[in-house]
Amino acid sequence: MKLLHILKEGKIRLAVSTNNGVLDIVETGQAYQVQVPYTLKQLISQEDGLETIEDIIERASKNNPELFTPEEQIEYGPSVNDPEKIICIGLNYIDHAEESKMDIPKEPIVFSKFNNSLAAHNQAVALPEIATKYDYEAELVIIIGKEGSNIPEDEAHRYIFGYTVGNDLSARDLQFKSGQWLIGKTLNDFAPVGPYVVPSSVIKDPHNLNIECHVNGETRQKANTKDMIFNCYTIISYLSKYVTLKPGDVIFSGTPDGVILGYPEEKQDWLTPEDEIVVTIENIGTLSNKLVRSKHKVALEK
Repeated sequence: MKLLHILKEGKIRLAVSTNNGVLDIVETGQAYQVQVPYTLKQLISQEDGLETIEDIIERASKNNPELFTPEEQIEYGPSVNDPEKIICIGLNYIDHAEESKMDIPKEPIVFSKFNNSLAAHNQAVALPEIATKYDYEAELVIIIGKEGSNIPEDEAHRYIFGYTVGNDLSARDLQFKSGQWLIGKTLNDFAPVGPYVVPSSVIKDPHNLNIECHVNGETRQKANTKDMIFNCYTIISYLSKYVTLKPGDVIFSGTPDGVILGYPEEKQDWLTPEDEIVVTIENIGTLSNKLVRSKHKVALEK
C-alpha cells in the first residue's frame, strides 16, 4: 500500500496510489458513507484505519473505477502532515562522516527541523538569497505510529507506522555559522518528503534498502540503508530516552556519502536555481524537486 496526500482547494487529504490510479480516500468514504481518516495523522491514530482503506479500495476497484484519478493529474501534498516533532540524525553513515571531515559519532547526532520546512513531491523549492552553499541529502524517513518513551531497541519496530523518502536540504554556510546546525537546516520547504508513505507492515526490513540521489540526471549518492551507523531501531530507542515520541513524529535517519560538502573545495559546485534533485529509495518511491530563485530579495551577509 502506498499512501499519499493530495491537495484539493488548498487542503491536504489522504489518498492511496494503486494500479488503477490514485484514490481520494475522503471522496470515496463520502461516496460509500463510511467514516475515513482525512489525513495521515488521523489514520495513524485509528487502530483499524488501514483495514478501512483496504476495504474501500477493493469496493471502488470492483464497482466505481471512475473514482480513480491518473497520478499525473493530481497535485501532491507533503507525505506527512503536522508532526509534533521533526527530528534529524546527522553523520549516520561512516563514509559521509569521513567525507565531512568529522569524527565518526559514538552516539546519534541529533538536530531538528520545523513544520515550515515540509514540502511535497514535485514542489518547487525557492532558494533564499541569504545563503549560497546549498546542498542535498537523500534520507530514509521514519514515521512514528504510537506514543513511547524509554523504548527497548528490540521493541522499537512496534512504534513505527511507516516510511517515506526525504531530502534534508541544507544551506552549509548557515549550518556552520555556529555550533548549532538548525538555521541552515530548516529554511522554508527544506524538508521535501514523499511522494508516498509505505506502512511498516510492507517494509519488513528497513535496513536493506537501496538509496540514491540524482542531480540533473547525474548520480550523486548511491548506498544502502544497511550502511547506517545507527539503524532505525537504535535511533528510536535512543531518542525515546530523552523525549516522548508521538504518533506522526518524523525522523530523518541520515544521509550517505556523496553530498557536495564532501567534495574537494575546488569541486564544490553548489545547488542553484533550475537544478532538479531526485531521491529514490527502494520499495518506497521517488521524490523529485526543482529549485527556483526566491522572489524575496535579501541582502547577503558579509
